[in-house]
Amino acid sequence: MESGRIRTSAPRTAPRAVLLATAVALLATTVPQAVAAHPALPAHPARAAAPAPRVDLTVLVVDDGGSAVDAILAELKGSGVPYRRLDLADPNRPVVDAAFLSDPADAATGRPRAKYQGVVLPHESAFGPDSAEHRALQAYERTFGIPQVDAYTWSHPGVGLEYPSEGGYSGVLDGATTTVTAAGKAGPFRHLAGPLVFEDNDPAVSESYGYAGRPRPGYTSYLDLPVEGGGRASLVGEYAADGRRELVVTFAHNRHQRQFRALARGIVDWLTQGVHLGRSRHYFSVHVDDVLAPDARWDPVRNCTPGDLDCAGGGTAGNPIRMTAADATYAAAWQKASGFTLDMVYNGGQGEQWKTAHGGTDPLAARLIADRAQYRWINHTYTHPFLGCVQDNSVVPWRCAKDAAGNTLWVGRSQLSAEIRNNLTWAAGKGIPVDRSELVTGEHSGLRTLPQQPVDNPHLAGALADNGVTWIASDNSREPGQRAVGAARTVPRHPMNVYYNVGTAAEMTDEYNWIYTSRADGGSGICETDPASSCLPAPLDTTTGYATHIAPREARTAFSHVLANDPRPHYAHQSNLAEERLLYPVLDQVLADHRALFAANTPLVNPRQRDVGAELNRRAAWDRALAAGQVTAYRVGSTVTVRAPAGVAAPVTAPEGTRKQLVLGSAPFGEAYAGSRSAWITPELLRTSVTLTLPTA
Repeated sequence: MESGRIRTSAPRTAPRAVLLATAVALLATTVPQAVAAHPALPAHPARAAAPAPRVDLTVLVVDDGGSAVDAILAELKGSGVPYRRLDLADPNRPVVDAAFLSDPADAATGRPRAKYQGVVLPHESAFGPDSAEHRALQAYERTFGIPQVDAYTWSHPGVGLEYPSEGGYSGVLDGATTTVTAAGKAGPFRHLAGPLVFEDNDPAVSESYGYAGRPRPGYTSYLDLPVEGGGRASLVGEYAADGRRELVVTFAHNRHQRQFRALARGIVDWLTQGVHLGRSRHYFSVHVDDVLAPDARWDPVRNCTPGDLDCAGGGTAGNPIRMTAADATYAAAWQKASGFTLDMVYNGGQGEQWKTAHGGTDPLAARLIADRAQYRWINHTYTHPFLGCVQDNSVVPWRCAKDAAGNTLWVGRSQLSAEIRNNLTWAAGKGIPVDRSELVTGEHSGLRTLPQQPVDNPHLAGALADNGVTWIASDNSREPGQRAVGAARTVPRHPMNVYYNVGTAAEMTDEYNWIYTSRADGGSGICETDPASSCLPAPLDTTTGYATHIAPREARTAFSHVLANDPRPHYAHQSNLAEERLLYPVLDQVLADHRALFAANTPLVNPRQRDVGAELNRRAAWDRALAAGQVTAYRVGSTVTVRAPAGVAAPVTAPEGTRKQLVLGSAPFGEAYAGSRSAWITPELLRTSVTLTLPTA
């Protein structure tokens, strides 16, 4: 969807509080060696003989309302990391002092308690450089070895960098190519491989701004920018001084921008010293709906799709779009070359109808069935009917039909169940492997459809139970949250902005122009009235618009979901694999962007629908437990203890070499991803908590 532009809070001058902080420069220290990937909590010399402190696995976030802190909050929330947000604009917020940050030594264990494992500030002097809160926070960080992230500041000696005027840079960063340093790849950004290019989505608009400075003693750069005259200056790095460690970020960003999303995992890893609650992956799966069925074609003269219920003037769908055997052969070859598996969401009855109407043969079905083991298959009902209310098509748009008493008429349970069952039977007869727990209904019908049908078909839940369906697809643009449908649960899917009713780039661009062009420019004007949309400055050229504007934009949107730890599948239609095969340029771009930016230790994860459903279900239970204060997790030296409510799995990330304690002995913890180990964990039998043992240096 064409949407309003997102802008960063990118000041052309340094924040006032930051400028005040530079009045006194910190004394320089010697340059430390690069920090280990997952350093142990440092022991303060005065505490060498004292018991190791308890450090709670919670992050303190001091929020000034800016986009930089919001971006880090989004990463913490999206991956399941517990945090406490302190709103600087709230006059009733608690005062940051020793009691807010820590508890004294426990009488039984002698251990003090650090309430936060890391601190996020808008910039290094968010409370004011001479305030009691600033001093209390710095004392806390020194005492317990707690790292601090400066979400967005400028380049100056107070954060270990020279001023931009001293061989650095300040200005717009749109399109800039930056490099992750050797220290970054050995440390928190070990998930990155190639150069990181800042977004430049519109050359007419400044989207990113930053300050790059040359490191002073005590500063280790993780992300470098080439500067005029040769050499490099830093945009992200670690400053170690006065017994404290800060991760310094000197460019403006927001939660949506690719450069932040690529770095976000490493920022959290650095902040938590590699040990935290929460877990994230780069998920990408693509459902191809209507396989074996034909799709209606857009009419560029009438600006609608004949045969669709909302096409005024009626008419039938002529010249439908349907894959051929050659398209199926191409799909199988593309999968093999790309290393990516598509989910074929099929309608067996539609295939049988096509075969009957075409002399009893269907080369497409024959090719797909021969290659059946190369795909994943999902039940899309036998003939793809609308399975919600009975539709009254005498008006445009359609409405739900009613009986004489005014009651809504519904598709019955027997028809619902037959559509699900018959499609499974068809697949079984062809040797096609299908998981009966997964279902995608035609147009997500049966589920509530606003505005006409505000509730689910009351017969849907029973039909799902009749056929063993536990995961039913929903449209993420309508229902982004997972919910129950009887004993089943929904799996929201992202619709891809490659339309079902087009087979060529020209058709796609013509329909796109109709939707996203103002009335004055010959469009529908929908973009003028929809607050979630914006109009094109001018209609796209139908010969080039898809390749130069639509496909890159859709690839960028899909990739943003990948980088946001979003497991929801994307869906397109079989028509997008037919004729000019419009879907492949989008998929190729997503796969290429991921390969270019991320290391081999951070692969794409391509989950089944059932696995997505289970993941979303676990996350919802985890979020509820966090909101209710039912989770306890802390670190004491090299031991991590996690307690969650019975039946709730906890997401945990820890360094390579971590072991999970069992009733008898231990076992390696989790699975490897992005240079760490992570898993959803539950206690062993007869235990109420999980204990992990971290590797020691």
